[in-house]
Parts: sequence; C-alpha cells; structure tokens
Amino acid sequence: IINNYMDGTQGVAVDKVSPSGMHFRDSKRKVDYVLAYHYRKRLARHPPGVGSPEPTRGSASLALVSNGGTGKGCAEPQQQDGGQRALQERPGLEMIELGPLDALEEEKRLQREEYERNLVAAGLEIEKDPENKSQGLSFVRIHAPWQVLSREAELLKIKMPTKKMYEITEEGGILKTLNEIWCKLTEPLQPQVPQQENTNMKSLSYPFSREKIYLYNIKDKDTFFDNATRSRIVREILKRTSTKARNSMGISTLIANNVYDAAYPLHDGEYEGQNDDMNERKLLYREWARYGVFYKFQPIDLIRKYFGEKIGLYFAWLGLYTEFLIPSSVVGIIVFLYGCITIESDIPSKEMCDQRNAFTMCPLCDKFCDYWNLSSACATAQASHLFDNPATVFFSIFMALWATMFLEQWKRLQMRLSYFWDLTGLEEEEEHPRPEYETKLLQKKLKNKNTTTENSNKDEKEKLTWNDRMPGYAANFGLILFMIMLTFSAVFGVIVYRITTAAALSFSTNETTRSNVRVTVTATAVIINLVVILILDEIYGAVAKWLTEIEIPKTEKTFEERLILKAFLLKFVNSYAPIFYVAFFKGRFVGRPGRYVYVFDGYRMEECAPGGCLMELCIQLSIIMLGKQLIQNNLFEIGIPKLKKLFRKLKDGRTEPKEMDTNQSKDPQQWDLDYILEPFTGLTPEYMEMIIQFGFVTLFVASFPLAPVFALLNNIIEVRLDAKKFVTELRRPDTVRAKDIGIWYNILSGIGKLSVIINAFVIAVTSDFIPRLMYQYAYSQNGTMHGFINHTLSYFNVSHLKAGTQPENSPFAQDVLFCRFKDYREPPWSQNQYEFSKQYWAVLSARLAFVILFQNLVMFLSVLVDWMIPDIPKDISEQIKKEKSVLVDFFLKEEHEKLKLIESFITRDKQKRKSGTKGERIRAASFSQFNRSQKGSFASFSSQHTEV
Repeated sequence: IINNYMDGTQGVAVDKVSPSGMHFRDSKRKVDYVLAYHYRKRLARHPPGVGSPEPTRGSASLALVSNGGTGKGCAEPQQQDGGQRALQERPGLEMIELGPLDALEEEKRLQREEYERNLVAAGLEIEKDPENKSQGLSFVRIHAPWQVLSREAELLKIKMPTKKMYEITEEGGILKTLNEIWCKLTEPLQPQVPQQENTNMKSLSYPFSREKIYLYNIKDKDTFFDNATRSRIVREILKRTSTKARNSMGISTLIANNVYDAAYPLHDGEYEGQNDDMNERKLLYREWARYGVFYKFQPIDLIRKYFGEKIGLYFAWLGLYTEFLIPSSVVGIIVFLYGCITIESDIPSKEMCDQRNAFTMCPLCDKFCDYWNLSSACATAQASHLFDNPATVFFSIFMALWATMFLEQWKRLQMRLSYFWDLTGLEEEEEHPRPEYETKLLQKKLKNKNTTTENSNKDEKEKLTWNDRMPGYAANFGLILFMIMLTFSAVFGVIVYRITTAAALSFSTNETTRSNVRVTVTATAVIINLVVILILDEIYGAVAKWLTEIEIPKTEKTFEERLILKAFLLKFVNSYAPIFYVAFFKGRFVGRPGRYVYVFDGYRMEECAPGGCLMELCIQLSIIMLGKQLIQNNLFEIGIPKLKKLFRKLKDGRTEPKEMDTNQSKDPQQWDLDYILEPFTGLTPEYMEMIIQFGFVTLFVASFPLAPVFALLNNIIEVRLDAKKFVTELRRPDTVRAKDIGIWYNILSGIGKLSVIINAFVIAVTSDFIPRLMYQYAYSQNGTMHGFINHTLSYFNVSHLKAGTQPENSPFAQDVLFCRFKDYREPPWSQNQYEFSKQYWAVLSARLAFVILFQNLVMFLSVLVDWMIPDIPKDISEQIKKEKSVLVDFFLKEEHEKLKLIESFITRDKQKRKSGTKGERIRAASFSQFNRSQKGSFASFSSQHTEV
C-alpha cells in the first residue's frame, strides 16, 4: 500500500479527477463509500513573519490521495484533556486564542483526523479533497482493498459462490406444463434484464473463508465482491471504528455529533443520459422505475442485487400483495354488479319506495322538524342494497380466506427467495449499540464514577437497567394514552359538528337545503374527518419516533420494532376510529320518541339513515381510504422529497460563500450528485401505508366490496412511485441482509384475524342481513320478504311527545295519531308500551349466534387452508437437502485432491533420497514451502485439478 500525501499547491494529480466519478484519482481503485462533512477554517490567522510558512492548520492545504500515515510538515493532532484542546508548543509557532465556534470546529477536525487514521489502520484506503475555501463541503472517499474485503467477508460469514454448479430439479407433470404455458403467455410482461444463462443450474454457495480460497470461483479480485457487498463490508468497519473523543463508537455517533454530515455508498452512475454505458441503476430505471413499464413484472433479483435483501423482500412482498388484489378486485366487482342487477327485484326497497304504503315517520328533530313519509328515503334504500345484500356475506368469507392464502403464499415465496438468495441458515448479526444508548451509558458511568471510585471493573459490564428507562416508559404510557384520547376527542368533535349542523340546516327556509340535510352533513363531516386524520397521522409519526428515542433502545433493530408498534397503534386508532363509530355506535344510543338521548341541551344523538348505517359506513370508508391514498401516499410522497431537496440546496447555497474552487472539476462527480439526494430513512413509512391499506381492504370489506379495486389501482402506481424514489431521489441505501419482513408479518396476521371478527359484527349488527333472514323464515306469512318494512317499524302515539318537542306549524298535526320509528318495541296499546318486544330479543340472539358461527367457520377454514398449504414448497425443501449433500461431496472431493497432491510430493521426495545430500536439501525445501503456504501454491495447484 502506497503512503502518499500530495501538497495541493504542487501535485498535478490533485486536479485530475476520475472520469467515471466512481474511482479514485488513479482511475483504478473503486470508491466503496463516501463520508461528507462541512468544514470552516478558523478566523484567527498567523501574524506575518512567523517561521513556518504554513498556516496553523497544515492539513487544510493537503490532499490525502491514498492510504497513509501523517504527512511531513503536517501539524500533529493534538491531545485532549477534559474536553479542552490546546495547541502544542513548537518553535516558531504562536499560541492563538480560539473563539467558541473555532474551538468546536477544531475539535471536530481533530476527531475526523483521528477517525480517518483509525480507518487507515484498519486497512482501508482513503482519498480526501483539499479544503481550499474558507468554508464548504468536503468528501472523504474510501476504498477497501482485497485483503480487507476477504478478511471482513470471513468475519461476517458472507456466502459467496463456489466453483461447483449443480442442477435444480424442477417439478414434472401437469405443474411443469402449466408453468411453461404461463411463462409463454407472460413473456411480454417480463423486464428486459440480463438473466443467468442456464436457469436450471445454481452455484453452490459457502461462507467465505481465506483458508479455502481455492473453492471459490475467483476470476477477478476486483469484481468478485459486487458493489453492494463491498459497501456493506466498509459500513461494518465504519460502525465499529471508534475515536477517543466522548468514547464515540462508529460513524453513527460521529454523524449524530455533526462531525460528519453523511456517510453513504455511491450509486452506479447516472440513471439518465445519452451515453451508452449501461449500469444497474440505469437498467433499473428503464425496466422498473418508470410509469411507462407499469404492466411489467418487477426484476426482483436485480433489485436485491442493487439495494440488498431487505429492500428486495419489501418489493417482492408489495408485488405479491398487488397480484393478490387482482382476484379480490374481480370478485368485489361481481358482488357490486350483483347488487346493481338485483336492486329492482329487492322487495324491501320496493315497499319503502311505494308511496301507497304511506308510512308516516316521527320527526327527526324537536320542534322544527315535521312528520315525514318513508317513501322520501327511497334513493337511500336503493343505494344501501348495492352493498347490503346476501352476496356481501359470501364476499366477507372470501376475503378472510383471501387474507390467509396471501400470508401463506408470502411465506412460500419468502422461503423460495431465501433459497435462491442464499439466506437459508442466516444468523442474526451482532448489532452495534445506538449512539444515543452509548451517550446515556457514558453519562451513567460518569455519574457512578463521581459517587464511588471503587469496583472499576464493574463499569465495563454496566448497562442501562429498568430504573434508567422508567421515566421513558412512564412518558410513553401517558402520551400514548393521551394521543388515543385525542383521536376519540376528534371523532366526538365531528359528531357534535354533525348534530349541530343538521339542526341548523333544519331551521333553513330553503326547501332544497332542508331536503338534503343528511347528504350535506355526511359529506362535509367525512371530509373534516379525512383532514383531521391526515394532520394527526403526521403528528403521530413524529410523536412515535420521539417516544421511542426517550426509551433508549440498545440496537437499531429494537428501535425499529418499538417504533413500528407505537406508530402502528396510533395510526390504526386514528384511521379507523371514525369508521368504528359509524359501524358499531351510531344510531345505537338514540332512545325512542318521547325519551330521546340528548348530547347537549336540545341536541339529540344522531340516528342512522332509514336504509341503515351501512350506506354511511361505505361513504366514510371510501372517502377516507381514497383520500389517504391520493393525498398521503401519492401527493405527499412525490412533493415532500422534492421540497426537502430544494430546501437543502438553498441552505447549502446560502451557507457556502461564492468562492472559486480550483480543485473541483466543471462536471459534478457521483459523490456530489448523491449528496444532493434525500437520505434513506428506512422502510417503515412504505410498509405502514400498505398495512393501513390492507386494513381498509380486509376489516370493513362487507360494507365496501370495491375497496380491493381502489387498492389495486393505487398499488400499480405505488410500486413505480416507490421504485422511482429509490432509484432517482434517494441516496443508495446500505445493503442489509434479512431473511423475512420481520414484525410486519405478525401485524398482517393480526389484522387478518381481527378482520374476521369485525366483518362478522358488521354483517350481524350494522347490516339488515339478520333481521331479513329472521323475518323470512320466522315471521313471514308466505316465506317471502313482503311486509318486512312494516315489521321493522314500531308505533308511537304522538300525544305522548314531551311538551315543547312537537312539530310547530305542522299541516299534518291534526291528521296524525300514530307515527312510526325504526325499532322492535311494543305498541302504545300494549300493557308494556314502548318496551323491547320479543322480536327484538329474537333478532339480538340471532345476531350473536351468527357472529359466533361466522367467526368459527371462517377461522376453521383459515386454519384448514393454512394446514393444506405447506410453508416451504416441496421442491425448495428437496433442493435445500440436495445442496447440503452436494456441499459435503464437494468438500470431500477437494480434500481428496489435496491428499493426492501431498502423496505425490512425498513419493517424489522418496525417489530423490537416493541422490544424496542434494536430494535431502530439495526435499527439505519442498516441505518447508508446503508448510509455509498451504493456501498459496498448493491451494492454487489443487484448484487446477478441481473438476467443475
């Protein structure tokens, strides 16, 4: 390794830049990682005439071109004492008083220098930009040579392809034929990406080992580890390399302390451009990250190769979910069309619309509302039938089984991907502690050190206990409870708005306004609900993150899981609270004429529409779902990153003075272009919006069969939107190996089980399915639905209305003796007048019986489907077994070749013994060579005899 410092004022090499923007200045060594930081030179300068011609900060005029130690004439890094830094006294060097900002900048600079020296000591090679301006942005480029890559790959147990290839046995018979037909049909939908020449052959992979280097198919050491693996290895070194300052452990702590601004791997060049150089990023953009290729399948293997397994699994899951929405959308459309076709033959709707029946209904409000005819609600009744018909019961059962099948299919696909991506047997990697955890632990150690100086060995094993985290847990419990109450308060506020607005519009002198009160109130209330949900969603996301931070989780994985659970709980309650209210509470606590329940003085609790609450539930669900998808998932996702990018660009332009930088080329390099991009913050927001959508599709699907259709349309856009964001708008994420989607699978499974219970209650309680069934088979004279409307309406004697609540100036007041209201109650001429009737209890019993029967039937069918579909595909389980046996055979064969080679050496030495002293020397030399480099000459010689 060449140790090479070059003075920025002399070397011509400084002006030379890598033509591709992906390499060091020598155009040979690849840039595997980049550190970016802002520097600011101290305002205090050396007075003229000082012996040293260089400024106090000598390193500012130097460019570190390669791996190396401290340069000649460079100011030595200063030692720290109690956090205060001072310049060492040297002949010809004056002490300079530093201001607070200069002292902070000097401390950061020294930390950077120490950290970079430690990186060099770890074997990495670095290249720095000269700092020619008074302040500005600078980059440290990092390259990992072969020795470092091979060492770290062995430590991380990274599986790499060996020379051995083996055949993948495919299932025969009808499944193979169907698969071939499917491949022929879907050929135009396949992305045009490079495929493996022989798809029936797979390389045998084995964790990398330097001792067994002869096993691996190493054609070129520079390309054996791909870019994603190289950056992952460098990231591991960056995470564990420490500095003495504040006991900082790794790059995360340095970024948190603003020593560095960012650390990221480079994208593989530009995604657009006229040049013919094709790279993986450009290929992903052309075949995946454009709206024009929405009809094509995703190149999952290429996504995994470029972004890593964790992001690859997300897009594989999203793709499968979108594919599964196609059959559910088709069935949902059929159910909706069934409702449209049977609307004319629905007897209850006909009876309600028949003006000859003349059901005189009780007033909807006190004083200002008049008696009204049920036939005026004809349109609502017909619209309700579109979603409240026997087909919705079938659709609810279908969707519960659909959710189970989706999860089972995902487990199978996940296992298949694990096999082909060599994730089987992946061990959990030991995670480094988070910077916040280390800081808190350091504070605790210092506190304990001040109180007691004994037991110094105990400090090393010290960790944060339950007592240290108790304030965080208490704050979590209190704030989450407060946020849930805030959501319920918002729902109650909208209820109050509906009640008061309905009462206010009822006073209107305009006939059209009075007749459209219910439509106006429902539509405006749902829009208000949507706005409140969108605002609270953003607040809850920030609150959940803050609450997780004050808990001080130790590792990033623990932090992510706790954040997901909190954010999901808050967003779930926020999104579904208004829908739960309409489905299960609205119209249940109204009371009856003469004894209504009042919210405030004179304002009655709101009732369901004459056709039932299901229609209103459908409106609520559709507007909230479509609004969230359109505004939050699409507009916010497109607009917010662009605004952040613009803001960061303006901020950088404002802070950096306009100075000429002679060392920067006219064309920006790849690290400059990537720095402008938005940093990757994790997959939690992407998963969260899809999980909430999954809830809309499954939880209340009985009231809105078209939910899967709208979800499918959204997801077709969402896949390409996310793809474009990852390829064009985000810095390249660090590749993370993961064998599953983690806690998200448990959340999906929980929603699937909850959907069975909720749909059972929606059908039993919210819809008229059970009352209709009971009437047809228990109360109807001829087994038909004729007379159903009359059966569900109770009588009320208008003379029993409370004083001051009767309609004022009613033209019908003289003619009306009895009015009707929807409930099962005894008539006024009965001994137990206005008490619940026998029909009420019979219907209630039937509702509860249906819930139990439906829930157990669907759960049983779900378990049956789960049992029938194995988690691991049969062919994959066989291939895994085959791979193990092939691996053993391969090792035995290689060891046998080595033995043969050793035996040949021994035989040759025996033959040479007869040649006397000269022969003895040759034998000794050959054996010493063998002992010195088993993985050298013998390994390479053995590899020549290996059969592939």
